[in-house]
Amino acid sequence: MTSTLVRRAGPADFAAVARLTVAAYEADGQLKGETGYAEVLADVAGRAEHGEILAAVDAVTGRLLGSVTFVLPGTRYAQLCVAGEAEFRMLAVDPAAQGRGTGAALVEACVARAVALGCTALMICVRAGHAEAAHQLYRRRGFVRVPEQDWTPLPGVNLLALRLPIAPTP
Repeated sequence: MTSTLVRRAGPADFAAVARLTVAAYEADGQLKGETGYAEVLADVAGRAEHGEILAAVDAVTGRLLGSVTFVLPGTRYAQLCVAGEAEFRMLAVDPAAQGRGTGAALVEACVARAVALGCTALMICVRAGHAEAAHQLYRRRGFVRVPEQDWTPLPGVNLLALRLPIAPTP
């Protein structure tokens, strides 16, 4: 089991985050037949202007293991969240590092960030028929389907909405 540290990514990390994110989406088959989404995934600097890029690194070696984009409502990459909620997008784990808790560490970092901001829920949308391990991770963590918020940005790309209620901290 790799010891994972999640930290905010800086500009020096962006090229590696871009490569890893595209590779992870390609490995899962999520870019097959897509036009332009790899470029969106690779635009880490653009995402950082509208949200927070979090990087999961091996605590010993510093090797990048995964990343995620954390956003708030009304920002460019927010698709589901409304006032008082947060959302994360583009969670990616290096295919060579999958199954070691990196995805869970990134989700927990997003939950912690949402709690710190006083949010009442954390949202994510996942592509139907892909990333079954991610679907299982979200279910185990307590995310529940919100079918009325499911959507289809492109023909054949069906996104399922998931929500994690967050209890207010006293």
